[in-house]
Amino acid sequence: MNIIKCKAAVARAAGEPLCLEEVEVAPPKSGEVRIKIICTSLCHSDVTFWRLKQFPGMFPRILGHEAFGVVESVGEGVEEFKEGDTVVPVFLAHCGACVDCEAEDGNLCGKHDSAPAHGMPRDGSTRFTDANGKPVYHTMFVSSFCQYTVVDVAHLVKVDPQVPPQFACLLSCGVSTGVGAAWKVAGVGPGSTVAIFGLGAVGLAVAEGCRLRGVSKIIGVDLNPAKFESGKKFGLTDFVNPNEIDGRAINEVIKEMTGGRGVDYCFECIGLSSLMSEAFKSSRKGGGKTVILGLEMHGTPLSIDARELLFGKSIIGTLFGGLKSKTDIPILAQQYLDKELNLEDFVTHEVDLQDINKAFDLLLQGKSLRCTIWMDGKK
Repeated sequence: MNIIKCKAAVARAAGEPLCLEEVEVAPPKSGEVRIKIICTSLCHSDVTFWRLKQFPGMFPRILGHEAFGVVESVGEGVEEFKEGDTVVPVFLAHCGACVDCEAEDGNLCGKHDSAPAHGMPRDGSTRFTDANGKPVYHTMFVSSFCQYTVVDVAHLVKVDPQVPPQFACLLSCGVSTGVGAAWKVAGVGPGSTVAIFGLGAVGLAVAEGCRLRGVSKIIGVDLNPAKFESGKKFGLTDFVNPNEIDGRAINEVIKEMTGGRGVDYCFECIGLSSLMSEAFKSSRKGGGKTVILGLEMHGTPLSIDARELLFGKSIIGTLFGGLKSKTDIPILAQQYLDKELNLEDFVTHEVDLQDINKAFDLLLQGKSLRCTIWMDGKK
């Protein structure tokens, strides 16, 4: 196998526009797969890593982790994948064979570390070099803002080729995370009530998961009033804008909307400890469950009233919505093909690779849910 020269959007410095450059992508080593990226999309996690100046920030690097591609070549010992397979890469490993992967609960692989890394998971080295022969680092074990990338088999999932690329790539992270949190972590059911704090793609994916499970009331909490209209496509029934509640606490408003009871399930999808606490307060006594999906963006500790735990309320965090990628993503893909799972309405914009910085602008301005980035310039 040969080195491949191709185009990549390289992050050279924290918070600065990405640079379209020619890079070299090395052949896959043992247990690895090289894939041709057809399209990718921009997630808020990419923005987080793009902005990082301190560890685990490292530059230059290739961002991106939501993608759809085709297997170009496989490394030594790889039997699960072959050339031509349609796949989506995922940031969270699923080896499928360790004690943790075989367990019914949880989705953190015991064989592969889930902590952020700058290289491949098995040896820590990079498969990218720039035009000057200097290393370019990986992000979240995927690095999909490149026409070709190398991914470990534990971070790769086969998907039905009937799923259009721009929708299949959503299953790499955001939509799967939200739907999984509703189904596998919270276990929402028919007739239950829900409040979702933050109506980005993940929050709306939570709503979609709740809609599919027959939840009776889905309350969205967001500062952007436009999110209510878009949220209705995913089952949102009610909306709370914290700027328009006359200084009252959000939990007071939500309790008022539920007859003083509070909701059965709360989901925090932003990453602010203050909202995590507010979500917990908004859940009902005697079984209310709060699920934390957002990484606290300032490192602020979470503070809750421990006495409320004695009344049967609980709080739990999750990565990737509790999904085991190799088994659960194909199920979601089939639900899309069966016209049950709504993926189309998450894609609000499309750009070519050369215009990738527009995708950042749209997301930061709150104008897009997911922007599809086509790698070969053809939409």
